[in-house]
Amino acid sequence: MGGTDEGPDRRRHGTESQRGVNTPVQFWQAPERPEWLARIIDECRYMDPAAIVPLDAQNLIATAMQRTGLADFGSDDWREPFDILTRSLDNEAELHLFGRIMTRNELINLLEVRLRVEETYRLHPEIEDEVIDAPVFITGLGRSGTSILFELLSQDGQFGVPSSWEAMFPCPPPEAATYRSDPRADVAHQLLTQWGRAAPPWQAMHESGGWIPAECVAVYEASFRSDNMPSKAPAGEYAAWLASADMKPALQYYARLLKLLQWRNPRKHWLLKSPSHLSYLPTLFDVFPDARVIVTHRDPIKANASITNMLATLFWMRSTKPFNVSEFEALMTPDGVAARLNRLIDWIDAGDVPASRISASLYADLINDPEQAVATLYKRVGLTLDDKASEAVRSYIAHKPRHKFGVHTYDTGTEADIIRQRDLFRRYQDRFAVPDEIVAHAG
Repeated sequence: MGGTDEGPDRRRHGTESQRGVNTPVQFWQAPERPEWLARIIDECRYMDPAAIVPLDAQNLIATAMQRTGLADFGSDDWREPFDILTRSLDNEAELHLFGRIMTRNELINLLEVRLRVEETYRLHPEIEDEVIDAPVFITGLGRSGTSILFELLSQDGQFGVPSSWEAMFPCPPPEAATYRSDPRADVAHQLLTQWGRAAPPWQAMHESGGWIPAECVAVYEASFRSDNMPSKAPAGEYAAWLASADMKPALQYYARLLKLLQWRNPRKHWLLKSPSHLSYLPTLFDVFPDARVIVTHRDPIKANASITNMLATLFWMRSTKPFNVSEFEALMTPDGVAARLNRLIDWIDAGDVPASRISASLYADLINDPEQAVATLYKRVGLTLDDKASEAVRSYIAHKPRHKFGVHTYDTGTEADIIRQRDLFRRYQDRFAVPDEIVAHAG
């Protein structure tokens, strides 16, 4: 029975008739599942996943409290989004059995993080006195070079980056003497690389592992105001709520976590990254007033199509629900993306964000000459790139060939799509000198 993954996963996710100029990709061909996962889904097709692996809020909370012996979750601003998220996952996501197992494990771990963080602060209130000094945030459209820039700058010893393992298991707080040998790193590595084992195409899209730098949305996911979870499973109700949610509690919780992580493992300056910050930069500067922000810039048509394919793969990893772009159109349609990019310009022009603390990094420069791109960027940000850091960046580039895990391919739309989208993005591309990667030949 292995490899006979019948049902929604084998259909095209959407139809050609659904496609229009507002949607870069409205259909997606799900690839074959790995045999081991196909067999699990097939063997369990007559079972009741919801009964076997419950995702209701009270069950998850009770489990986390029982496992830790703790009861204080801190401020209550996480409860509303948690209730919406779990209800949305339970009722909308159509998770297969293994997808529910992955999701339940993650949610329980996030609840345990909250409990343990509060207990650590109770025992060590001096953590609150830690200072987060001039952090550097990288943001921009997804698939616009934020990850590779994050990796390159993280080679500089003046920066501390939150590793994936400490984002998942921050308590007890990591210590400098045992940081590189902490056994939690291997646990996190096995859980994170499981994504690629469940959906092999993911390996060509995003490198995973215990020591890979963690994105901000993963570090503060325990605030339950993070687009990390609706990026992993189709949770439309939660995604709609999050689109207009106040992100200040999430960023305040983030600051709380960063203080805890640097308490016994000092970092000179934090280097942090998430495309999500592009949507709430004024709030970020409110919580981190001395932040320095780098915005990566890439042809939005190319970047947007890539996001669509990436989310489809993430959903397919856990769910049997046909992929539907419209559930995330605020993020993915060209009109929605153009609105976000134009809002960035409006914020800068209106003084809602400090223009002097925002620097630009072009994706094309990073790809064509990453070493020179980094050196130029340091000058713009006002950072010093010493010889040791420069050599570390050069070595990293030499040992990280492109397409290490395969080539990530995706559709960018028809000629008519491209022409219309180019008009939408013209203000943004002109403002930041973003070159076209895709050219439509009208007529």
